[in-house]
Amino acid sequence: MEGTAAAPAAGTVLNALATGHGSAFAIDEYTTATVELFTDEAGYTGEVDGAPDADTRLVERCIEYVVDAHGSKVVGEPPVVGGHVRTESEVPMASGLKSSSAAANATVMASLDALDATDRMTREDMARLGVMAARDVGVTITGAFDDASASMLGGVTVTDNDADKVLSREAVDWDVLVWTPPEQSFSADADVDRCKRIAPMAHLVEDLALDGEYGRAMTVNGLAFCAALDFDTDPIVEAMDRVYGVSLSGTGPSFTAVGDRETLEAIRDQWDERPGTTLLTTTQTEGTHTV
Repeated sequence: MEGTAAAPAAGTVLNALATGHGSAFAIDEYTTATVELFTDEAGYTGEVDGAPDADTRLVERCIEYVVDAHGSKVVGEPPVVGGHVRTESEVPMASGLKSSSAAANATVMASLDALDATDRMTREDMARLGVMAARDVGVTITGAFDDASASMLGGVTVTDNDADKVLSREAVDWDVLVWTPPEQSFSADADVDRCKRIAPMAHLVEDLALDGEYGRAMTVNGLAFCAALDFDTDPIVEAMDRVYGVSLSGTGPSFTAVGDRETLEAIRDQWDERPGTTLLTTTQTEGTHTV
């Protein structure tokens, strides 16, 4: 039994570290997972294309959870007892672009696809299952339901991560500029206590996002979390008077800006002067899908 699914990366509108509420938007870059399930070979394994030493516990746990829920319900077949997942990604790991959420979403849907069981779970519940696996293996602080929901559903979502509840979702059509420095930043290592001190700004960002003022929300979020997480605000200041919104994405190190393409191309010329890579892409509204 084999299934394949692709999940989009995402950028941040509101980081959930301060209050437990977050917001993110899907972008047109993908992590793809191919899952094989076995009825005669016990255990779960994983591999990441091009990264032989990568931690694969999250995607392995995702397969296990899907199989625990649905693997013994395939009519006329013996129960599934093992599986293997291989992921390939356009999204750099630990860059703030929700690579873990995308990998989990793709793996969950690919596992269900292998079981011919994608109709047995809602898309929100698929995202919740991946979040549960992420919490279980310790790769997230907040549960990252904001990131997972944006990647799974597409568009921009606002969420209560403590309750794993989508507060709002809207399809958006933005051009997106991403700058990713060469260093990595793992969300599990972020200074949560320091982030909680900017909760008043996070509440303001949430209010803006729920009112559909996503651009202003992004920019306030970016300035606040750059201060809390000790990132340079220069990329935001360079762009903020010319774009719809610009922010640190997640706990960094990537920055994202949304606006019209011609303006973003001009900002890209500035951001290209820094070490790392830039990418000009768009938002994505389909969410995670089988391939």
